[in-house]
Amino acid sequence: MFSGIIESLGRVIGLDRQPQSLTLDIESGLTNVAEGESIALNGVCLTALAAVESGPVRFFVSAETLGCTTLGALELGSRVNLERAVTPSTRLSGHIVQGHVDAVAWYKGSTPEGEGRRVVFEVPANLRRYMVEKGSIALDGISLTLNTLGAEHDGVFDIGLMIIPHTWTHTTLGTLSDGDRVNVEVDVIAKYVEAQCRIK
Repeated sequence: MFSGIIESLGRVIGLDRQPQSLTLDIESGLTNVAEGESIALNGVCLTALAAVESGPVRFFVSAETLGCTTLGALELGSRVNLERAVTPSTRLSGHIVQGHVDAVAWYKGSTPEGEGRRVVFEVPANLRRYMVEKGSIALDGISLTLNTLGAEHDGVFDIGLMIIPHTWTHTTLGTLSDGDRVNVEVDVIAKYVEAQCRIK
């Protein structure tokens, strides 16, 4: 489990593409990584393949993960958001994030607003029922607050979020260009509530 508070900005320094998988070497800035440790990379829960005191961390990405996330679009030099799993004593500064991606969204741009920036993403319409204004969402693993929800059109809808300067500069949000895709994880509590309501 993760909290959506990005711990480190990493960089892809090795990339081995196979027909149905991908192996990534990430310059992580993390220390004392244990073999088998879960680390969220752009909001996707991955497993460290070896113990690393310092230096690059290697991850294997399966065909299943490639098919439902943006990880297949990574290239050498790509920046990535990294977060280690929470511990029982960790402050849950964000919200409960599993690292299980529900869909991808498309970046539609940002505008300055005071010291912050208002950003807009286009999200698949089937996820709208899990979102409320002032609720939580994880985009590329970043715990964010939903400020506005637009009307559905053509199978999508827009979400608006206010990004503070720290988040803009300490995550990959500030590197996005119009049309870039990001991984979306909705609030798991909303999904559990929906499942309970369906039980007869």
